[in-house]
Amino acid sequence: MAGLSFDVLRVGKKYSLVNFGDRYEFVIEKILVNGDFKVKDLTTLERYLLKDTIKFGKGNDFEIREIENS
Repeated sequence: MAGLSFDVLRVGKKYSLVNFGDRYEFVIEKILVNGDFKVKDLTTLERYLLKDTIKFGKGNDFEIREIENS
């Protein structure tokens, strides 16, 4: 596993997550007390919990990267 860990994710920052071939691009809206994150998808504008993207496990391709503002 490469990339960032969950404990360095920050509110307002944009991230890209890959897991089992699925790619998510999102912005962190809120850090919850249970260690989860409320996020907003940058493509669909849908809101969901970050742990929903890994509820079936972490694949060999699991990676979180910050999206640089350009």
